[in-house]
Amino acid sequence: MTGMGCQVPVTIHWPEGQTSTALPGQDWLEAAAAAGLAIPTGCLGGSCGACEIDVNGETQRACIAQVPTSPSGPLTVAWATDPYW
Repeated sequence: MTGMGCQVPVTIHWPEGQTSTALPGQDWLEAAAAAGLAIPTGCLGGSCGACEIDVNGETQRACIAQVPTSPSGPLTVAWATDPYW
């Protein structure tokens, strides 16, 4: 988590009801692990789709995406229901 400076933590609401915080720019897999969750992975390069999550309704591949800033409030994560693999 180097290079994140004085960024304001973002609140994340996870599918099983957990709530945690993460810094913008933090890896999604790391943010999930800190909340006690494991996001399934496959290739860890973004091509297989095993790690897809929906963040505020937008599908992202957690292995290559990072927690965004959220000026509009908490982020809500849902497990993707139709991964490509």
